[in-house]
Formats: sequence, structure tokens, C-alpha cells
Amino acid sequence: MIPGLIIKGIGGFYYVKTDLGIFECKARGIFRKDSFTPLPGDKVSISVSNEENKIGNIEEISPRTTQLTRPAVANVTQIAIVIAIRSPQPDFMLLDKLLITVERKDISAIICLNKIDLDKEAEYIKIIEAYKKAKYKVIALSSMNGAGFGELEFALKGNTTVFAGQSGVGKSTILNKVLDSYVMETGKVSDKIERGRHTTRHAELIELKSGGFVVDTPGFSSFDISGFEANELQNYYPEFHEYFGKCKFTGCMHISEPSCEVKAALEKGRIDRRRYERYVEFCNVLKENQRKKYY
Repeated sequence: MIPGLIIKGIGGFYYVKTDLGIFECKARGIFRKDSFTPLPGDKVSISVSNEENKIGNIEEISPRTTQLTRPAVANVTQIAIVIAIRSPQPDFMLLDKLLITVERKDISAIICLNKIDLDKEAEYIKIIEAYKKAKYKVIALSSMNGAGFGELEFALKGNTTVFAGQSGVGKSTILNKVLDSYVMETGKVSDKIERGRHTTRHAELIELKSGGFVVDTPGFSSFDISGFEANELQNYYPEFHEYFGKCKFTGCMHISEPSCEVKAALEKGRIDRRRYERYVEFCNVLKENQRKKYY
């Protein structure tokens, strides 16, 4: 059998990148029987039924390290969340919800702050400082003058990176610039899997010259956090972690409790106040959801 990587799946066909080229494969019936669907990003082993036409079958799928549902993709190592400094205005509630999801799935994150050429007052610097306090890497970008794209290329190297963000933030423009500059030449393969202009209809891993892959997602304007309780939320805020176990009360949620080290760090400016206020808001929402569930 030949090892490979699923880079795209359409209509029950999976396109698997191997050292011998890209094979069009069907999945064995045992996967359907077990209700297990192969995903882009899966590491697989295939058998070859027609070497000349690059046709095969997926025989085995290796265990996944991560899995996303939107887009449906496996073994992602990094998520690049795109926000714009202007047009549209940055939605920090959405950004923080996405970061919470990233933390829950134990995936690395970078924040791409786009359209900085529209920010004449350099307000974007405050955003960078706020999220640096939260332990996140922020890359300031401008598709107009190319600022930040060298840094972005370095951050993408060796990773399988999903791009996500609010509609209209310039995510597709960023990706097109990245792909035009850094995408591997695939020749006839591109025609076979119908990759023309960039599209978000299907999740597709696109290989970069520098090593690694990128994946696009459809833009969206809302995103919910769910599936966990209010007292777990603090675990998904990296800037809180160094203060865990130092508060007076064991079950401290860092909101109204006295002698709280997180709140002390907040007063000293070590934690961004607005991001903390959104934490409190999310916590209240989760508490209300819990209350509704039991009454």
C-alpha cells in the first residue's frame, strides 16, 4: 500500500497526494459501515487499481490528532483568524469565541489583522498589544502594500493552517496573495481536481512551496460557544493560566471573588481589560444556558 494525504473530497471521491502523484480514490465500504467519513487532512494508505490513470482505493486511515467540522478537515495544526481594522469594524466577540474554540481543540492560533493601510491613527497597535497579553501571535497585514506577508509566510511554514474569519475582512484576498506567491505548482493535477480560482465550496488542502498546507473556510458573521460549562471557560484564556492556583478560593472564577490573582493582574495591566470584560459576558451567557437546561 502507498501512504498519502487526502487533499480534497468531492461527491464520494477523494484526491490523495502521494509520492507517485495524486490519486483519485474511493473509500472502502468498511468506512461507510462504521459511519466514518474520510476528510481532507487525513493521512491514509491506498491501494492502486489503475496506476496509469492514478485510480485507487483508501484502505486505512491513521488516527487523527485534531478534527474540525467547519470546514470538515482533519489534522489541522494551526488556525489563522482574520479580522479587519476597518470595513468591517473588528468583531472582538467573534474573535474571542473563535479563540475559545481553538483552545478547546488544542490547536495553535495566529491572528491576522488586515487592512492596516486604512488605519491612519495606527489603532491596530493597541489590538496587537491586547492579544500579545493573551499570548497570541498577531500579524499586521496590508494586501495593498504587502506589509506582513513575509511574516505570514514564515508562520504558515510546516503547518496545516485553516483560515477563518468574519465575512468581508479580506480573507480571500489574503489567501489569493499567499497562493499566488507561495503555492506549489501542480500542473495537470490542478485540472484534475478542478482547482481554478479560489473557492470555499469544498475544503481543500493547498500545498505551499515553503512546506505546509492552507485551507479556506466560508466567511460568517456569528458563532456560538457551547458544549462546556461556565467554570471551564477560564481554561481557554491563556493569559489566566499563570495565576491558576494562586487565588484565595479554589473554585475562583475570577469575577466577583475576593483575593483573586487574575483580577489583580487585570488591575496591573497584565491582562487586557476589554478582553476580560468579554470573558465575564461569556461566563454569564454560559451560566444562563446552564440554568435554562435544568429548569
